Amino acid sequence: MTKYHDVEAVRFKGDTMLLRVDGKNYKIDLRKHSARLTGADPRVKKNYAVSPSGYGIHWPDVDEDLSIDALIGINHKIPQSTF
Repeated sequence: MTKYHDVEAVRFKGDTMLLRVDGKNYKIDLRKHSARLTGADPRVKKNYAVSPSGYGIHWPDVDEDLSIDALIGINHKIPQSTF
């Protein structure tokens, strides 16, 4: 399995998600990425799972999935398969 990111921390302060990914800190405005999380209760925001590959984060209580690449503004090139 390809390891895309090392997600070290996910915290929240109001409508801001504070991420520590690959040794760097990011402040993410939730209003730009997820209406579901923006309006969610703090307990719901804390109930998340990071994918084993580090590709994304899932919040089961609001059925929300966000990719780390989209949150931090990068794009991994996924190899094209050849047939």
